Amino acid sequence: MSVLALSNSLPTLPQLSPSQSQSETPKPLSPLLSNFTTTTTTIHNNSISWTKKTIITALSGALSFGLVFSPPCSVALESPTIQSPPSPSSEYCREDEQVLKAESGPELVTNAGIVEEAWEIVNDSFLDTGRHRWSPQTWQEKKEYIMNTSIPTRAKAHDIIRRMLASLGDPYTRFLEPEEFSKMARYDMSGVGLNLREVPEDNGGVKLKVLGLLLDGPAHSAGVRQGDEVLAVNGVDVRGKSAFEVSSLLQGPNETFVTVKVKHGNCGPIQSIEVQRQLVARTPVIYRLEQIDNGSASVGYMRLKEFNALARKDLVIAMKRLQDMGASSFILDLRDNLGGLVQAGIEIAKLFLNEGETVLVNNKTASASEIVASSLHDNCRAVLVGERTFGKGLIQSVFELLDGSGVVVTVGKYVTPNHRDINGNGIEPDYRNLPAWSDVTQHLSQCSKLQG
Repeated sequence: MSVLALSNSLPTLPQLSPSQSQSETPKPLSPLLSNFTTTTTTIHNNSISWTKKTIITALSGALSFGLVFSPPCSVALESPTIQSPPSPSSEYCREDEQVLKAESGPELVTNAGIVEEAWEIVNDSFLDTGRHRWSPQTWQEKKEYIMNTSIPTRAKAHDIIRRMLASLGDPYTRFLEPEEFSKMARYDMSGVGLNLREVPEDNGGVKLKVLGLLLDGPAHSAGVRQGDEVLAVNGVDVRGKSAFEVSSLLQGPNETFVTVKVKHGNCGPIQSIEVQRQLVARTPVIYRLEQIDNGSASVGYMRLKEFNALARKDLVIAMKRLQDMGASSFILDLRDNLGGLVQAGIEIAKLFLNEGETVLVNNKTASASEIVASSLHDNCRAVLVGERTFGKGLIQSVFELLDGSGVVVTVGKYVTPNHRDINGNGIEPDYRNLPAWSDVTQHLSQCSKLQG
Protein backbone atom coordinates (compact mmCIF):
# COMPACT_ATOMS: atom_id res chain seq x y z
CA MET A 1 0.00 0.00 0.00
CA SER A 2 1.03 3.67 -0.43
CA VAL A 3 -0.05 7.08 1.14
CA LEU A 4 -0.01 10.69 -0.35
CA ALA A 5 -0.48 14.23 1.10
CA LEU A 6 -2.20 17.05 -0.93
CA SER A 7 -2.04 20.82 -0.46
CA ASN A 8 -4.39 22.46 -2.94
CA SER A 9 -8.09 22.90 -2.25
CA LEU A 10 -10.33 19.85 -2.38
CA PRO A 11 -13.57 19.31 -4.28
CA THR A 12 -16.74 18.79 -2.28
CA LEU A 13 -16.51 15.35 -0.72
CA PRO A 14 -19.30 13.02 0.45
CA GLN A 15 -20.00 12.74 4.17
CA LEU A 16 -19.92 9.38 5.94
CA SER A 17 -23.33 7.79 6.24
CA PRO A 18 -24.42 6.67 9.73
CA SER A 19 -23.49 3.10 8.84
CA GLN A 20 -19.95 4.17 8.05
CA SER A 21 -19.25 4.98 11.67
CA GLN A 22 -19.99 1.47 12.93
CA SER A 23 -17.14 -0.71 14.10
CA GLU A 24 -15.72 -3.35 11.77
CA THR A 25 -12.73 -5.65 12.11
CA PRO A 26 -9.92 -4.35 9.86
CA LYS A 27 -7.26 -6.32 8.11
CA PRO A 28 -3.97 -6.24 10.03
CA LEU A 29 -1.94 -3.27 8.92
CA SER A 30 0.99 -2.65 11.24
CA PRO A 31 2.12 -3.75 14.70
CA LEU A 32 4.44 -0.99 15.84
CA LEU A 33 5.18 2.69 15.68
CA SER A 34 8.96 2.61 15.38
CA ASN A 35 11.58 5.30 15.62
CA PHE A 36 9.25 8.04 16.83
CA THR A 37 10.75 10.23 19.52
CA THR A 38 8.92 12.43 22.02
CA THR A 39 11.05 14.77 24.11
CA THR A 40 9.60 16.45 27.16
CA THR A 41 10.57 16.97 30.74
CA THR A 42 7.19 15.81 32.02
CA ILE A 43 6.28 12.76 29.88
CA HIS A 44 7.47 9.32 30.95
CA ASN A 45 6.35 5.84 29.89
CA ASN A 46 3.50 7.16 27.72
CA SER A 47 1.97 9.06 30.63
CA ILE A 48 2.38 12.46 32.26
CA SER A 49 2.98 12.82 35.98
CA TRP A 50 1.02 15.51 37.77
CA THR A 51 1.37 16.27 41.45
CA LYS A 52 -2.17 17.30 42.30
CA LYS A 53 -4.18 16.83 39.10
CA THR A 54 -5.18 13.93 36.87
CA ILE A 55 -4.80 13.80 33.11
CA ILE A 56 -7.57 12.66 30.79
CA THR A 57 -5.55 12.50 27.58
CA ALA A 58 -2.65 14.27 25.94
CA LEU A 59 -3.45 16.41 22.93
CA SER A 60 -1.55 18.52 20.49
CA GLY A 61 -2.40 20.91 17.73
CA ALA A 62 -2.80 24.58 16.98
CA LEU A 63 -6.24 24.36 18.57
CA SER A 64 -6.04 21.19 20.64
CA PHE A 65 -4.76 19.96 23.94
CA GLY A 66 -4.67 17.29 26.68
CA LEU A 67 -7.58 17.09 29.07
CA VAL A 68 -6.99 17.01 32.81
CA PHE A 69 -9.76 17.07 35.39
CA SER A 70 -9.98 17.42 39.15
CA PRO A 71 -10.83 14.29 41.13
CA PRO A 72 -14.57 13.92 41.76
CA CYS A 73 -15.81 15.72 44.85
CA SER A 74 -18.29 13.03 45.88
CA VAL A 75 -18.48 9.24 45.92
CA ALA A 76 -21.01 7.78 43.46
CA LEU A 77 -24.04 5.68 44.36
CA GLU A 78 -23.89 1.97 45.10
CA SER A 79 -24.96 -0.71 42.61
CA PRO A 80 -26.67 -4.01 43.46
CA THR A 81 -24.00 -6.01 41.60
CA ILE A 82 -21.17 -6.02 44.15
CA GLN A 83 -18.58 -8.64 45.03
CA SER A 84 -15.89 -8.62 47.68
CA PRO A 85 -12.32 -9.03 46.37
CA PRO A 86 -9.51 -10.84 48.17
CA SER A 87 -8.26 -8.75 51.05
CA PRO A 88 -4.70 -7.39 50.90
CA SER A 89 -2.85 -6.34 54.02
CA SER A 90 -4.82 -4.23 56.48
CA GLU A 91 -2.17 -1.50 56.40
CA TYR A 92 -2.43 -1.25 52.61
CA CYS A 93 -6.24 -1.09 52.84
CA ARG A 94 -6.21 1.63 55.48
CA GLU A 95 -3.87 3.71 53.33
CA ASP A 96 -6.13 3.27 50.30
CA GLU A 97 -9.23 4.12 52.33
CA GLN A 98 -7.65 7.38 53.45
CA VAL A 99 -6.89 8.28 49.83
CA LEU A 100 -10.51 7.61 48.80
CA LYS A 101 -11.83 9.70 51.67
CA ALA A 102 -9.54 12.56 50.68
CA GLU A 103 -10.76 12.35 47.10
CA SER A 104 -14.42 12.26 48.07
CA GLY A 105 -14.39 15.11 50.57
CA PRO A 106 -16.23 18.37 49.77
CA GLU A 107 -14.22 21.24 48.30
CA LEU A 108 -14.96 24.89 49.07
CA VAL A 109 -14.57 26.97 45.92
CA THR A 110 -13.11 30.40 46.67
CA ASN A 111 -11.78 33.03 44.29
CA ALA A 112 -8.34 32.87 45.88
CA GLY A 113 -8.45 29.07 45.77
CA ILE A 114 -9.10 29.05 42.02
CA VAL A 115 -6.17 31.39 41.38
CA GLU A 116 -3.89 29.30 43.59
CA GLU A 117 -5.05 26.13 41.83
CA ALA A 118 -4.10 27.60 38.43
CA TRP A 119 -0.74 28.67 39.82
CA GLU A 120 -0.03 25.15 41.11
CA ILE A 121 -0.91 23.56 37.75
CA VAL A 122 1.65 25.73 35.98
CA ASN A 123 4.19 25.13 38.74
CA ASP A 124 3.80 21.35 38.42
CA SER A 125 3.34 20.98 34.67
CA PHE A 126 4.59 23.89 32.54
CA LEU A 127 7.41 23.27 30.08
CA ASP A 128 9.44 26.37 29.18
CA THR A 129 10.09 26.06 25.46
CA GLY A 130 13.14 28.28 25.41
CA ARG A 131 11.88 31.79 26.10
CA HIS A 132 13.58 31.71 29.52
CA ARG A 133 10.83 33.82 31.09
CA TRP A 134 9.91 31.20 33.68
CA SER A 135 11.77 29.86 36.69
CA PRO A 136 10.62 28.29 39.97
CA GLN A 137 11.89 31.32 41.86
CA THR A 138 10.10 33.97 39.80
CA TRP A 139 6.93 31.87 39.73
CA GLN A 140 6.99 31.57 43.55
CA GLU A 141 7.44 35.33 43.82
CA LYS A 142 4.42 35.82 41.55
CA LYS A 143 2.32 33.60 43.81
CA GLU A 144 3.29 35.58 46.90
CA TYR A 145 2.37 38.83 45.18
CA ILE A 146 -0.95 37.55 43.83
CA MET A 147 -2.09 35.91 47.07
CA ASN A 148 -1.64 39.22 48.87
CA THR A 149 -4.08 40.81 46.41
CA SER A 150 -7.78 41.19 47.17
CA ILE A 151 -9.89 38.94 44.89
CA PRO A 152 -13.52 39.94 45.62
CA THR A 153 -15.19 38.46 42.53
CA ARG A 154 -14.95 35.44 40.24
CA ALA A 155 -14.36 37.75 37.26
CA LYS A 156 -11.38 39.26 39.11
CA ALA A 157 -9.99 35.78 39.77
CA HIS A 158 -10.26 34.86 36.08
CA ASP A 159 -8.59 38.11 35.06
CA ILE A 160 -5.68 37.45 37.44
CA ILE A 161 -5.25 33.96 35.98
CA ARG A 162 -5.21 35.37 32.43
CA ARG A 163 -2.49 37.89 33.30
CA MET A 164 -0.55 35.30 35.26
CA LEU A 165 -0.49 32.92 32.28
CA ALA A 166 0.29 35.71 29.82
CA SER A 167 3.43 36.53 31.82
CA LEU A 168 4.87 33.15 30.78
CA GLY A 169 5.25 34.38 27.20
CA ASP A 170 3.87 31.13 25.78
CA PRO A 171 1.18 31.73 23.10
CA TYR A 172 -0.40 28.31 23.75
CA THR A 173 -0.75 28.56 27.54
CA ARG A 174 -4.01 30.34 28.31
CA PHE A 175 -7.25 30.50 30.32
CA LEU A 176 -10.61 28.94 29.32
CA GLU A 177 -14.00 30.18 30.42
CA PRO A 178 -16.35 27.38 31.60
CA GLU A 179 -18.22 27.34 28.28
CA GLU A 180 -14.92 27.06 26.39
CA PHE A 181 -13.74 24.23 28.62
CA SER A 182 -16.94 22.24 28.05
CA LYS A 183 -16.17 22.09 24.32
CA MET A 184 -13.16 19.89 25.10
CA ALA A 185 -15.49 16.90 25.61
CA ARG A 186 -15.07 15.93 21.94
CA TYR A 187 -11.56 14.75 22.84
CA ASP A 188 -12.86 12.19 25.36
CA MET A 189 -11.38 8.92 24.08
CA SER A 190 -13.82 6.65 25.92
CA GLY A 191 -17.14 8.30 25.15
CA VAL A 192 -18.13 7.95 28.81
CA GLY A 193 -15.97 10.67 30.37
CA LEU A 194 -13.06 8.78 31.87
CA ASN A 195 -9.39 8.23 31.19
CA LEU A 196 -7.39 5.10 31.92
CA ARG A 197 -3.78 4.75 33.02
CA GLU A 198 -1.60 1.66 32.81
CA VAL A 199 -0.17 1.06 36.30
CA PRO A 200 2.76 -1.43 36.65
CA GLU A 201 2.36 -4.18 39.26
CA ASP A 202 5.08 -5.78 41.38
CA ASN A 203 4.68 -9.08 39.53
CA GLY A 204 5.52 -7.45 36.20
CA GLY A 205 1.92 -7.19 35.05
CA VAL A 206 -0.08 -4.05 34.34
CA LYS A 207 -3.49 -3.02 35.64
CA LEU A 208 -5.74 -0.28 34.29
CA LYS A 209 -6.87 2.43 36.68
CA VAL A 210 -9.19 5.38 36.26
CA LEU A 211 -6.82 8.32 36.16
CA GLY A 212 -9.33 11.06 35.35
CA LEU A 213 -13.09 11.54 35.45
CA LEU A 214 -15.17 14.17 33.71
CA LEU A 215 -17.15 15.59 36.60
CA ASP A 216 -20.87 14.82 36.21
CA GLY A 217 -19.99 12.87 33.06
CA PRO A 218 -21.56 9.49 32.24
CA ALA A 219 -19.05 7.32 34.13
CA HIS A 220 -18.89 9.61 37.15
CA SER A 221 -22.68 9.88 37.38
CA ALA A 222 -23.08 6.10 37.07
CA GLY A 223 -20.73 5.33 39.95
CA VAL A 224 -17.18 5.00 38.62
CA ARG A 225 -14.70 6.47 41.06
CA GLN A 226 -11.30 8.07 40.77
CA GLY A 227 -8.66 5.34 41.25
CA ASP A 228 -10.95 2.42 40.34
CA GLU A 229 -9.33 -0.54 38.59
CA VAL A 230 -11.13 -1.58 35.39
CA LEU A 231 -11.47 -5.37 35.18
CA ALA A 232 -13.81 -5.93 32.22
CA VAL A 233 -15.87 -4.14 29.58
CA ASN A 234 -19.13 -5.79 28.46
CA GLY A 235 -17.91 -9.06 29.92
CA VAL A 236 -14.54 -8.93 28.12
CA ASP A 237 -11.57 -9.35 30.48
CA VAL A 238 -9.21 -6.41 29.89
CA ARG A 239 -6.12 -7.93 31.49
CA GLY A 240 -3.18 -7.54 29.13
CA LYS A 241 -4.88 -4.83 27.07
CA SER A 242 -3.56 -1.29 26.71
CA ALA A 243 -5.42 1.79 27.94
CA PHE A 244 -6.04 2.79 24.31
CA GLU A 245 -7.52 -0.63 23.48
CA VAL A 246 -9.87 -0.54 26.46
CA SER A 247 -10.92 3.04 25.67
CA SER A 248 -11.88 1.75 22.22
CA LEU A 249 -13.95 -1.03 23.83
CA LEU A 250 -15.83 1.59 25.82
CA GLN A 251 -16.81 3.46 22.66
CA GLY A 252 -20.09 2.80 20.87
CA PRO A 253 -23.16 4.47 19.39
CA ASN A 254 -24.42 7.49 21.26
CA GLU A 255 -26.91 6.85 24.11
CA THR A 256 -26.25 3.10 24.13
CA PHE A 257 -25.04 1.39 27.30
CA VAL A 258 -21.76 -0.26 28.21
CA THR A 259 -21.13 -2.37 31.32
CA VAL A 260 -17.88 -1.64 33.12
CA LYS A 261 -16.64 -3.99 35.83
CA VAL A 262 -14.44 -2.15 38.32
CA LYS A 263 -12.76 -2.71 41.66
CA HIS A 264 -13.08 0.32 43.91
CA GLY A 265 -9.64 1.24 45.20
CA ASN A 266 -7.18 -1.44 46.28
CA CYS A 267 -9.46 -3.10 48.83
CA GLY A 268 -12.97 -2.04 47.92
CA PRO A 269 -15.73 -4.20 46.39
CA ILE A 270 -15.96 -5.29 42.77
CA GLN A 271 -18.91 -3.69 41.01
CA SER A 272 -20.49 -3.96 37.54
CA ILE A 273 -21.71 -0.52 36.47
CA GLU A 274 -23.92 0.26 33.48
CA VAL A 275 -22.89 3.54 31.83
CA GLN A 276 -24.75 5.35 29.07
CA ARG A 277 -22.47 6.65 26.32
CA GLN A 278 -22.63 10.35 25.47
CA LEU A 279 -20.48 10.98 22.42
CA VAL A 280 -19.75 14.58 21.52
CA ALA A 281 -17.21 13.95 18.77
CA ARG A 282 -18.31 13.74 15.14
CA THR A 283 -16.60 11.55 12.57
CA PRO A 284 -13.57 13.37 11.13
CA VAL A 285 -13.13 10.95 8.17
CA ILE A 286 -14.29 11.30 4.56
CA TYR A 287 -13.28 8.67 2.02
CA ARG A 288 -13.77 7.48 -1.56
CA LEU A 289 -12.18 5.17 -4.14
CA GLU A 290 -10.18 6.78 -6.97
CA GLN A 291 -8.85 5.30 -10.23
CA ILE A 292 -5.23 5.98 -11.22
CA ASP A 293 -2.95 5.01 -14.12
CA ASN A 294 -5.77 5.26 -16.65
CA GLY A 295 -8.05 3.10 -14.55
CA SER A 296 -5.62 0.21 -14.21
CA ALA A 297 -5.29 0.61 -10.43
CA SER A 298 -7.42 1.81 -7.53
CA VAL A 299 -6.33 4.05 -4.67
CA GLY A 300 -8.24 4.81 -1.48
CA TYR A 301 -8.58 8.54 -0.76
CA MET A 302 -9.13 9.44 2.92
CA ARG A 303 -9.44 12.93 4.35
CA LEU A 304 -8.89 13.33 8.10
CA LYS A 305 -10.20 16.63 9.44
CA GLU A 306 -8.98 16.37 13.05
CA PHE A 307 -7.57 13.86 15.53
CA ASN A 308 -10.54 13.52 17.85
CA ALA A 309 -11.78 10.52 19.84
CA LEU A 310 -13.25 8.84 16.74
CA ALA A 311 -10.33 9.45 14.37
CA ARG A 312 -8.57 6.08 14.54
CA LYS A 313 -11.73 4.01 14.72
CA ASP A 314 -13.37 5.68 11.72
CA LEU A 315 -10.14 5.68 9.71
CA VAL A 316 -9.80 1.92 10.24
CA ILE A 317 -13.39 1.45 9.01
CA ALA A 318 -12.65 3.57 5.93
CA MET A 319 -9.47 1.62 5.15
CA LYS A 320 -11.26 -1.72 5.52
CA ARG A 321 -14.05 -0.69 3.18
CA LEU A 322 -11.67 0.77 0.62
CA GLN A 323 -9.58 -2.41 0.67
CA ASP A 324 -12.75 -4.45 0.12
CA MET A 325 -13.51 -2.20 -2.87
CA GLY A 326 -10.10 -2.95 -4.37
CA ALA A 327 -7.78 -0.24 -3.03
CA SER A 328 -4.14 -1.35 -2.92
CA SER A 329 -2.72 2.07 -1.97
CA PHE A 330 -3.94 5.07 -0.01
CA ILE A 331 -3.85 8.86 -0.09
CA LEU A 332 -4.15 10.39 3.39
CA ASP A 333 -5.23 14.02 3.19
CA LEU A 334 -4.12 16.04 6.22
CA ARG A 335 -4.52 19.50 4.69
CA ASP A 336 -6.13 22.01 7.06
CA ASN A 337 -5.94 19.45 9.90
CA LEU A 338 -4.80 21.53 12.88
CA GLY A 339 -4.14 18.54 15.13
CA GLY A 340 -5.89 16.96 18.09
CA LEU A 341 -5.12 14.04 20.36
CA VAL A 342 -1.45 13.10 20.38
CA GLN A 343 -2.25 9.46 21.14
CA ALA A 344 -4.71 9.33 18.24
CA GLY A 345 -1.96 10.61 15.95
CA ILE A 346 0.44 7.94 17.15
CA GLU A 347 -2.12 5.15 16.80
CA ILE A 348 -3.02 6.30 13.27
CA ALA A 349 0.65 6.39 12.28
CA LYS A 350 0.90 2.75 13.37
CA LEU A 351 -1.75 1.81 10.81
CA PHE A 352 0.53 2.80 7.94
CA LEU A 353 3.98 1.86 9.16
CA ASN A 354 3.78 -1.56 7.52
CA GLU A 355 3.45 -0.27 3.96
CA GLY A 356 4.23 2.77 1.81
CA GLU A 357 1.58 5.45 1.42
CA THR A 358 1.12 9.08 0.24
CA VAL A 359 0.28 11.95 2.58
CA LEU A 360 -1.06 15.35 1.50
CA VAL A 361 -0.06 18.38 3.60
CA ASN A 362 -0.25 22.17 3.55
CA ASN A 363 0.58 25.13 5.78
CA LYS A 364 -2.37 24.30 8.05
CA THR A 365 -1.20 20.74 8.63
CA ALA A 366 -0.19 21.09 12.27
CA SER A 367 0.86 19.26 15.41
CA ALA A 368 -0.69 15.77 15.62
CA SER A 369 -0.94 15.90 11.80
CA GLU A 370 2.79 16.59 11.71
CA ILE A 371 3.38 13.62 14.02
CA VAL A 372 1.73 11.34 11.47
CA ALA A 373 3.31 12.98 8.41
CA SER A 374 6.85 12.99 9.83
CA SER A 375 6.60 9.48 11.28
CA LEU A 376 5.53 7.96 7.97
CA HIS A 377 7.96 10.08 5.97
CA ASP A 378 11.05 9.49 8.11
CA ASN A 379 10.34 5.74 8.20
CA CYS A 380 10.10 5.64 4.38
CA ARG A 381 6.42 4.68 4.50
CA ALA A 382 5.03 7.75 2.72
CA VAL A 383 5.89 10.67 0.47
CA LEU A 384 4.64 14.14 1.37
CA VAL A 385 2.93 16.23 -1.29
CA GLY A 386 1.89 19.88 -1.03
CA GLU A 387 3.26 22.76 1.06
CA ARG A 388 5.51 23.14 4.10
CA THR A 389 3.52 22.22 7.22
CA PHE A 390 2.59 24.65 9.99
CA GLY A 391 5.39 23.82 12.41
CA LYS A 392 3.94 23.16 15.87
CA GLY A 393 5.94 20.69 17.90
CA LEU A 394 4.50 21.46 21.33
CA ILE A 395 1.95 19.53 23.39
CA GLN A 396 -0.66 21.17 25.60
CA SER A 397 -2.89 19.76 28.30
CA VAL A 398 -6.18 21.22 29.48
CA PHE A 399 -6.88 21.26 33.22
CA GLU A 400 -10.27 21.89 34.81
CA LEU A 401 -10.41 24.33 37.71
CA LEU A 402 -12.83 23.97 40.61
CA ASP A 403 -15.38 26.40 39.17
CA GLY A 404 -15.62 24.65 35.78
CA SER A 405 -13.20 26.96 33.99
CA GLY A 406 -9.86 25.64 32.76
CA VAL A 407 -6.28 26.39 31.86
CA VAL A 408 -4.34 25.22 28.81
CA VAL A 409 -0.68 24.58 29.62
CA THR A 410 2.25 23.61 27.41
CA VAL A 411 3.61 20.39 28.91
CA GLY A 412 5.75 18.74 26.24
CA LYS A 413 7.66 18.91 22.99
CA TYR A 414 8.29 16.32 20.28
CA VAL A 415 10.73 15.83 17.42
CA THR A 416 10.54 13.68 14.29
CA PRO A 417 12.00 10.14 14.05
CA ASN A 418 15.06 11.73 12.42
CA HIS A 419 15.32 14.07 15.43
CA ARG A 420 14.24 17.19 13.58
CA ASP A 421 12.59 19.93 15.63
CA ILE A 422 9.18 20.62 14.07
CA ASN A 423 8.32 23.64 16.20
CA GLY A 424 8.61 26.84 14.19
CA ASN A 425 10.12 24.97 11.26
CA GLY A 426 7.47 22.70 9.78
CA ILE A 427 8.16 19.84 7.38
CA GLU A 428 9.09 20.29 3.72
CA PRO A 429 7.16 18.08 1.26
CA ASP A 430 8.83 15.75 -1.22
CA TYR A 431 6.65 17.05 -4.07
CA ARG A 432 4.65 20.21 -4.65
CA ASN A 433 2.18 18.48 -6.96
CA LEU A 434 0.82 14.95 -6.99
CA PRO A 435 3.45 12.73 -8.68
CA ALA A 436 2.93 9.66 -10.83
CA TRP A 437 2.40 6.57 -8.72
CA SER A 438 5.52 4.97 -10.18
CA ASP A 439 7.54 7.96 -8.86
CA VAL A 440 6.06 7.40 -5.40
CA THR A 441 7.11 3.75 -5.44
CA GLN A 442 10.62 4.59 -6.64
CA HIS A 443 11.04 7.36 -4.04
CA LEU A 444 10.06 5.08 -1.16
CA SER A 445 12.32 2.30 -2.45
CA GLN A 446 15.32 4.64 -2.56
CA CYS A 447 14.50 6.01 0.88
CA SER A 448 14.42 2.48 2.34
CA LYS A 449 17.80 1.65 0.79
CA LEU A 450 19.37 4.81 2.23
CA GLN A 451 17.82 4.14 5.60
CA GLY A 452 19.11 0.59 5.57
